[in-house]
Amino acid sequence: MARQDETPAHGPIRTCVGCRQRAAKRELLRVTAGTDANGQPAVVPDPTGTAPGRGAHLHPTPDCYDLAVRRKAFTRALRLEGGRSAAPVGEYVAARPAVNPLDQTRNWSNSS
Repeated sequence: MARQDETPAHGPIRTCVGCRQRAAKRELLRVTAGTDANGQPAVVPDPTGTAPGRGAHLHPTPDCYDLAVRRKAFTRALRLEGGRSAAPVGEYVAARPAVNPLDQTRNWSNSS
């Protein structure tokens, strides 16, 4: 039996703020509080996972994005005051090619 402080062999596990299912961190898109292209406060994608501050994780699919927006999950998970636009995340997710979620070889942070 593994100790609680040990991570599984396949890496850290995170929960998608959209569908609330647990998945390997590498399968999810990290999002953070930041600014959009116009300098307005927004929830923005962090595909490299290197932005400072609190982050939330999301399956990079339109379905999970829509669920997260409907449930106001970004505001709650990032502990933000008031609503912020999540449009930059929606644009990022919409621009991603459709990928079978069972395909474990895809690495979101290194794809172009």
